[in-house]
Amino acid sequence: MSGPAYEVAVRAEAALGEGPTWDAAAGRLIWLDILGCRVHTYDPVTGRRTVRTTEQHVGAAKPRSGGGLVLNLRDGVGLLDPDGAFRWLRREPVPGRRANDAAVAPDGALWAGTMRYDEAPGGGTLSRLTGDGAAEVVLDDVAVSNGTGWSPDGRLMYYIDSPTRRVDVFSYAEGRVADRRPFAEIEEGAGFPDGLTVDADGCVWVALWDGAAVRRYTPDGRLDRTITLPTPRVTACAFGGADLTDLYVTTARVGLTAPHPMAGSLLVVPDAGKGLPQPTFTG
Repeated sequence: MSGPAYEVAVRAEAALGEGPTWDAAAGRLIWLDILGCRVHTYDPVTGRRTVRTTEQHVGAAKPRSGGGLVLNLRDGVGLLDPDGAFRWLRREPVPGRRANDAAVAPDGALWAGTMRYDEAPGGGTLSRLTGDGAAEVVLDDVAVSNGTGWSPDGRLMYYIDSPTRRVDVFSYAEGRVADRRPFAEIEEGAGFPDGLTVDADGCVWVALWDGAAVRRYTPDGRLDRTITLPTPRVTACAFGGADLTDLYVTTARVGLTAPHPMAGSLLVVPDAGKGLPQPTFTG
């Protein structure tokens, strides 16, 4: 069934809009244009917007516990201080590879994904990074590392490698994952799973690339809601606003020969549900 109607939060023409993240301390939403090398912010109360250009393609930008942002960049992970100063936390350039989606775990570590520009199977990774720059490759056989999120009790981690058409779930404890198994499968013709977020009820919301929709799955993997959107390349979703009840959705226009006017915009579905407060990166 269809959910509530969307609104346009920020009219934009992002090539590859991605990574919506609610910055609770600043009362604003962070989102990206990966291929445009831009980090955007949007304050839904005042309407104020900012844009910062990065020197490389940027896959994710997440708040840090002491202020500033941690950035998942083409050549590694960097830190942006509140005063705007930048430094690398861990720099590991690999020709033909770039950063993609990332998420902060309950313990404050960053789970950062990569992919090859040509999306070759096995060319991407998922790594866990801590604030001291230590990194561990958790998955080394990924094509397009995408949505990552945790259940409300922190005992499950959800993960998407987009070409598999699956949302997988792991058992999670103390920064470790085990027992990978399928959680939900996206049927042929419905698009590819991209970004995800987990709500306060433990339901998993999945953005569908080339699916023109966001889906909500119950904790047992049952589809119970579909929000249809006007443009096919839906990339990621996150709850935001003071009460975490508004679902923000990023979209892309890259590769579309006749993009919808809303392609590349930041959309919002008011009162879609109830999100979880997101941890900040400890570093």
